[in-house]
Amino acid sequence: MLGTGLIGFFYTMALHGQRSRDRVSCVYSRNADRAHAFAKKWNIDHTATDMAEAIHHSSSDIVVIGLPNHLHEKAIQLCIEANKAVLCTKPLARTAEEAKRILDAVEASGIFAGYLEDLVYTPKTLKALDSVRQGALGEILWTRSREAHSGPHSSWFWDVDQAGGGAIIDLGCHCIEIIRNFIGKDIRPLEVSCWADTLVHPIDAEDNGIAMIRFENGAVGQFEVSWTFRGGMDLRDEVGGTQGTIWLNHFLRTGFEMFSSGAGGYVAEKAEQESGWLFPVGDEVHELGYTDMFTDMFNAMDEGREPRETFYDGYVVNAVIDACYRSVRSRKWEPVKLQDWRGRTDVERVGKLKEMVDGMELVKRECLPDGKIKLILKNLDTGEVTQRLLAGNND
Repeated sequence: MLGTGLIGFFYTMALHGQRSRDRVSCVYSRNADRAHAFAKKWNIDHTATDMAEAIHHSSSDIVVIGLPNHLHEKAIQLCIEANKAVLCTKPLARTAEEAKRILDAVEASGIFAGYLEDLVYTPKTLKALDSVRQGALGEILWTRSREAHSGPHSSWFWDVDQAGGGAIIDLGCHCIEIIRNFIGKDIRPLEVSCWADTLVHPIDAEDNGIAMIRFENGAVGQFEVSWTFRGGMDLRDEVGGTQGTIWLNHFLRTGFEMFSSGAGGYVAEKAEQESGWLFPVGDEVHELGYTDMFTDMFNAMDEGREPRETFYDGYVVNAVIDACYRSVRSRKWEPVKLQDWRGRTDVERVGKLKEMVDGMELVKRECLPDGKIKLILKNLDTGEVTQRLLAGNND
């Protein structure tokens, strides 16, 4: 385990949970006291303050990267030199150029690599994705993903050089990959329109952002991210298709509500208070997707297949983020620049309904309060839109 911050804590909690056979055998931190304290808490045998020493340590065969963004490329190169499988936290890199170098180097080496994008592995998301792939919503037209909280825990997130940006690269990377999963990772993202600003914090990076992503099939993804949201961590997704809708709330108001007049200790990630009305999370690492994420990663290694989330996915996400930042500067739609596209090239436009009624195209069918059925119809020859009332079941 490279890193002893919040993400290293959650990763280790997930790996050691439920009597797991998978164990962290060595932990790396730049600070020896932090490494020893982390090892003591999680019963880890070995510690290191030298990254290369940790990666080459004979006790482990998989390296999990939970480090600041600017250290990912260095750590992954050391994994290649050690010929060890690597699992890297999100985002893969600070820019698409950096992500592409990482992707090319890993693929040339042949080592196993997985992209640790936990929020596409949440129980609700996995269930929703199964429903979408079975056709429950028809064709997906629009997906919205929102992540908002009061800001990251560690100082490096707030430094543009180390992180590569602000709320967009920190939170938007989650949202973009959620959007891609619902619309289809084989559908190319074409262009982005994005707004961002620094509204509250005395930093150079953005603390709020909103973006629209247009895909080749006409579907649209929308994300909202914030480091200034008060009241906990807001994780919500919405998916709209030609035949249905899904609403997901992963963290707030999900059925566990508690009032406390005293201080009850830790409640949930990014919770801002310990008294009043609280919204605890039952099994946090499971609800945030870490358990199913690592299960998929290790099963993929055992089965000789790619995991659901790969370094290529991380590269595409970085390319979309780059387009977001260009759009913020230009105030225009900006293309998503992908040097390497591995998805479909035969994409048809979504959403066209083809139901005909008496030679006219059906626009909408609606049941009125009196039981009658109203049809909105379009004449294909003239373009005229008309309506027709039909008797209901009670007439």
